[in-house]
Amino acid sequence: MSYHYRVRAGAFIIENDSILLIEFNDENGLHYNLPAGGVQPNETVKEAVRREAMEEASIEVEVGPLEFVYEYVPHLNHDKFGDNHSLQLIFECSIKEGCKPQLPKHPDPNQTDVRWIKLTDLKGIVLFPDMSKYILNYIENKRTIEIIEEHLIENQTLQEKLKELPPL
Repeated sequence: MSYHYRVRAGAFIIENDSILLIEFNDENGLHYNLPAGGVQPNETVKEAVRREAMEEASIEVEVGPLEFVYEYVPHLNHDKFGDNHSLQLIFECSIKEGCKPQLPKHPDPNQTDVRWIKLTDLKGIVLFPDMSKYILNYIENKRTIEIIEEHLIENQTLQEKLKELPPL
């Protein structure tokens, strides 16, 4: 039996004590999400973050360190967000100079806006998933997680490594 685990990538963007969020209005009512989505085949997680930021907020971003890892397990959550088990990697990002967040020309069907929400107002909105306490904790304590990308590691052969070791 195979088990599908969906990998998602998200952008965490803070400017002027506000967070950039994507606004949706659907059967769940008015709610917000970080710019995020599924990683596509042959795409790195960081490439997915850049693509999702462009698709959902019309911006180019510099992808920084990994901040959060969010796991959604359907059966432990009464399938409230569907039946796909997912792992979301959320990165600190900055908007490239000259880019202004705006609703894309072809938004997702229920996307209604791209909004800056003051951090002080974060607990007063519906955020899916509700990570507001983790976001505020991160702002206060600023702790990141290192992501190691194999394609960026400078690989040496075993023989090259042995030559660098001091003799016994």
